[in-house]
Amino acid sequence: MFYLSEIEHTLRLPPHLLNLPLHEAIKGVLEGLFLDKVIANLGLCISLYDIRSIDGGFIFQGDGASTYTVHFRLIMFRPFVGEVIVAKLKESDASGLRLSLGFFDDIYVPVHLMPNPSHSEPDPENKNQVRWIWEFGGENYPIDGVDEIRFRVQSVNYPSIPVEQEQEAKPFAPMLVTVSSPLNFPGAFIFYFACSCGFILSYYPTLRAVL
Repeated sequence: MFYLSEIEHTLRLPPHLLNLPLHEAIKGVLEGLFLDKVIANLGLCISLYDIRSIDGGFIFQGDGASTYTVHFRLIMFRPFVGEVIVAKLKESDASGLRLSLGFFDDIYVPVHLMPNPSHSEPDPENKNQVRWIWEFGGENYPIDGVDEIRFRVQSVNYPSIPVEQEQEAKPFAPMLVTVSSPLNFPGAFIFYFACSCGFILSYYPTLRAVL
């Protein structure tokens, strides 16, 4: 689920940070660039692990900032195929369920991939939401925020950034994980998991990932 990714990046250190110790200043810039962002094919950045080397310090003509090439490692969240993940319900509506892993809240279960048979009914505690009921063995089991939902990862995808997006559309999710075979429901159905914690950094020309 969590990996160390080694990255080399060329960054610009603004003049107002030059009074700080170099390591501290560069750490702050890297955290601003990468934390809570998705890097295509690497996953979601959770934390800066360490800085391996800092080279450069050049100041270009007409620019008061210095430029450094930094070699560092990030802690990345990237589920692997076959991994079992546990989430909890965050909210539900007519379109399905929204689940949370704790450090991000964008895991979606669409209606057509809900446990079968199941149905929705108005939530008596929240007028803006519905409550989904799983029907099994002649009994009704509410899917609520008490129970954990376990599922198995099938694939991880990184969609391209859309040029245009409809006003009513859900926020763009740069990492999509398809999962199936939940362990607390009999049978197999698929959850659809969308991590929309930031923008894809793959278009940064100075970013090179060392896999």
